[in-house]
Amino acid sequence: MSKLLYITANPKNDIKLSKGMQIGEVFLEEFQKAQPNVEIERWHLYNMDIPDIDMDLLYARAKLSFMGYTKEQLSEVERTKLEKMHALADSFIAADYYVFVTPIWNLGAPSILKKFIDNLFIAEKTFTNTESGPKGLLTGRKAIHIQTRGGIYSSGPMFEFEMGDRYLQKVFKFLGFEIFDTVVAEGMDHFPKKVPEIMAKAKEQAADAAREMAKQTVAQ
Repeated sequence: MSKLLYITANPKNDIKLSKGMQIGEVFLEEFQKAQPNVEIERWHLYNMDIPDIDMDLLYARAKLSFMGYTKEQLSEVERTKLEKMHALADSFIAADYYVFVTPIWNLGAPSILKKFIDNLFIAEKTFTNTESGPKGLLTGRKAIHIQTRGGIYSSGPMFEFEMGDRYLQKVFKFLGFEIFDTVVAEGMDHFPKKVPEIMAKAKEQAADAAREMAKQTVAQ
């Protein structure tokens, strides 16, 4: 059975309080209508125990990659943290479709998203190095980003400063994903009276994107 991994990076646990997650629910509903046999798994990053790339993990990876150590020669702490990192990456890799739902904060995404993504960059698991450069190994997978923005970043003076969606797009491309167009709801802080209109448009776009992604069946 194929799996869709739905990942939210927002400290709000109540969907009613998060405009991004409200849009995300529309996506899931439409996707499930079109692909009822696809399993949907939800990851709320703020409720997960995500490893930090600290000194132990840095040394563990260095020891295994170019210092000649075996896994058995790592310290217990290093080995435990490394295994936890790989377990998270393995669980991530097990999906076929991916939906990320994030707000834009201070020009980028919440820091917990970067912390999570750091655990996915594992040589020979999610990417490999070739003579022509790095190559993503997570091919055949579909990914989309749903992003909410208080300001306007799609055009105008803030266009070049948006680093949240651009970061995820680069991550997806590096790891080998097929990337779908981002669903964006923007200007909600600038135009509070237009929030219902902005949300309605974004939900419509999310529904369209879900139906489009659902057409892209993953070869098993």
